[in-house]
Amino acid sequence: MRVKEIEEFEKKQMKKEVPEFSVGDTVKVYHRIKEGDKERTQVYQGTVIRFQNAGINRTFTVRKVSLGVGVEKTYPVHSPYVEKVKVLRKGGVRRAKLYYLRELGGKSARVKQKKETGGQKV
Repeated sequence: MRVKEIEEFEKKQMKKEVPEFSVGDTVKVYHRIKEGDKERTQVYQGTVIRFQNAGINRTFTVRKVSLGVGVEKTYPVHSPYVEKVKVLRKGGVRRAKLYYLRELGGKSARVKQKKETGGQKV
């Protein structure tokens, strides 16, 4: 009985439209920030290195290099503070977690762009 009520509540809290992006993609995350009584939108651009959990608890981690230092931020997919996620580049990767990017730097830290198949199904 309790579990059903919790699942129902979580479904109401989840976003209806979640953008389609995956690990390896370069994204811009528009995140609402409250500072005192003011509210502003901050943009964070980087590469998605992992997804974690499922349902309402689903999160994704974005990594970027700022002034030579790697910075990672984790965002909940269904958070009301994440306004939108804009995909800039699709990444062609074969792994679910891109932790190896932490050790790389410069050109070797780039993720290859996904090749388009032209919409043909085989």
